[in-house]
Amino acid sequence: MEGNIKDVIIYWIEGEIENFIKVWLLIYVSLCYCYLSSKILPKGLFRLSSFLPVILFFLYVPLKINSVHLCGNTGFFISWLCNFKLILLAFDQGPLSDSSLSIIKFVFLACLPIKIQQKSQIYVENRDKFHQNNHFQETPSNEKKDFAKNDHFQETQFPSSIDKIENNPFQDGYFYETPSKKLVENGSSVQNGKDFAKSGYFKESSVPSFAKSNKGQKLNYGIKTLIFALIIRVYDYSDYIHPYIIMVIYCFHIYLSLDIILAIVSGLARGLLGLQLEPQFNEPYLSTSLQDFWGRRWNLIVTRILRPTIYKPVLSLSANILGRKWAPIPAVMATFVVSGLMHELIFYYLGRVKPTWEITWFFLLHGVCLNLEIYAKKVINGRFKLPRIIGTILTVGFVMITGLWLFFPQLLRCNSDVRALAEYEAIGAFFKDFTRAVKSTFSR
Repeated sequence: MEGNIKDVIIYWIEGEIENFIKVWLLIYVSLCYCYLSSKILPKGLFRLSSFLPVILFFLYVPLKINSVHLCGNTGFFISWLCNFKLILLAFDQGPLSDSSLSIIKFVFLACLPIKIQQKSQIYVENRDKFHQNNHFQETPSNEKKDFAKNDHFQETQFPSSIDKIENNPFQDGYFYETPSKKLVENGSSVQNGKDFAKSGYFKESSVPSFAKSNKGQKLNYGIKTLIFALIIRVYDYSDYIHPYIIMVIYCFHIYLSLDIILAIVSGLARGLLGLQLEPQFNEPYLSTSLQDFWGRRWNLIVTRILRPTIYKPVLSLSANILGRKWAPIPAVMATFVVSGLMHELIFYYLGRVKPTWEITWFFLLHGVCLNLEIYAKKVINGRFKLPRIIGTILTVGFVMITGLWLFFPQLLRCNSDVRALAEYEAIGAFFKDFTRAVKSTFSR
């Protein structure tokens, strides 16, 4: 398209982008209503009933968007994460329950996987530095931390006195951190924002920081962006590549696209609002067990939202029925069932086709296998451990094989791959038109 900069932007913003902007404006207005309601109404069922129209609207709103990327992200952020945060807020829990939040930060915290970055906490005196994965990670010296000796230091959350280590399905079986008694007495818990990412790269704490240096992060995402661009080019030769290899490439495509998109949004959130996106991935291809994969490395945002909304309530209920020893089993299964159903919903947004429930079966299978893994590690009790490389091969191999069997066929059923590539081409065409318009403007 030829024309000046204004004409190019107007041309490209019409249609789907314009519709997307309208949808998100309605989302922001709805969240402002929830913010005011939470200030006026008491916590409990009455506040929840006032949120229900918004929750139902958020379940419907992705259907107004056709783009694979825009619809998928809206469904994930709004229909899933935001709705679960609103349910927690109804009972004065979760990240939105902080009474000091301004309406602007409330809205962004609700619709994006972000946390507030306290500038006064960025630099803290008297810190201990611990070497971690060939770099140093800073931790506050006034907090006592034990570190798992698993080739690199790994932090886990500090459970409260009633949230025992044995009831956390995301522990690695034999590597976990013993909480400081002082911190337990002070009520340090997940709901109070004291989660810690279980990884060698990311850490959540009252002092938000990334384990990697800025230079290391830029190099890391630079390499990932290059690999992602190469994957897009590989699709041009898909007719000459075996279908199973193409589906393996889809695994890396989804991981890299989500990781890069969230990294970009994270940079914008930090720069413009002083907000920091929660890390979503932590090198999942290095997972050594299913617990490591689902709890420490893959989609950590979902892990954090499902723990207080599904896992802990079911754990508490089942403990009264089955006892504390067996309570984690139904809690883990309930968590995976809900995750499967939410994925079915998002896949419906993408394809608008009747679900065939393979996605739910995928998560049920992994829930069962995760429970078996937990039980096996309790029986072995640390007497035997697979070599790290063998654990990684078995874990990643199992995830990819079951994904190729049950997960990705449903993603391809709605031609999401073809539509996604068409959107990449449209983005490229926009930048070409915009570049021509800029050159034309300044060459006059």
